Amino acid sequence: MAVLTVEHVQAQYPGAEQPVLQDVSFQLGSEQLMVALGASGSGKTTLLNLIAGFTHPQAGNIKLDGESIVAPSRDRGVVFQDDVLLPWQNVEDNIAFGLELAGIDKKTRQMRAHELLKLVNLDGFGQRHIWELSGGQRQRVGLARALASDPKILLMDEPFGALDAFIREQMQCLLLDVWKSTAKPTFLITHDIEEAVFLATDLIILAPNPGRIVERLTLDFAKRYANGESARSIKSDPKFIEMCEHVLSRVFIQNHQEQSHSSQQTSAQGQKV
Repeated sequence: MAVLTVEHVQAQYPGAEQPVLQDVSFQLGSEQLMVALGASGSGKTTLLNLIAGFTHPQAGNIKLDGESIVAPSRDRGVVFQDDVLLPWQNVEDNIAFGLELAGIDKKTRQMRAHELLKLVNLDGFGQRHIWELSGGQRQRVGLARALASDPKILLMDEPFGALDAFIREQMQCLLLDVWKSTAKPTFLITHDIEEAVFLATDLIILAPNPGRIVERLTLDFAKRYANGESARSIKSDPKFIEMCEHVLSRVFIQNHQEQSHSSQQTSAQGQKV
């Protein structure tokens, strides 16, 4: 299976005084689900965009199976926070849209779409219009579309952020079911601590300004769900709650330090004036 390698990556926007990411390194391999978590300004979205090939680092390298990532590719399926589905096409055609662009014949596209509809528990929804779907169902279609080209790795940009708590947990469980079925390496970013701890086999905590990894945790809650334990049982486990508190404290400390640093800078500038 695919191996993603991020090596000493630095990213900086034009005109910015400091990098948005600095010296970020990690590896993501077979059957891992990595979640990146951090406060605003920690570079989560920038990191995902770099892996997707939408932007390029100023230093360092990002490789998939030993080949440097220089542009978007079918090797990397992306699920966006906004589903960005095509409203003039039905569900089946939305899922198969990338395959159509790649020149895949209609029969093969339809067969692949039907397989994926079953995988995301939308069997029989192929001819529905997009506007007939709920928010959770639309995200299921987005997930199926990202998987249609059988990518080496799946990238997810806060995919459940707009959903209510009940649907959000359903989608978390669906993602783990899909991850178990496909064994695809998955990289997901979120600002939700409970979601991060529940989904991640590997959790990286980012500090802001510049974004950098301050801790990497190996967790077993996702594997416990994949092995048959219920989400409610896991999330009520004292070990799960304790881990959420640990992660919260790490994020809070980093955010507090950043606010203190910003206040000191503002005070110093005021004294100079």
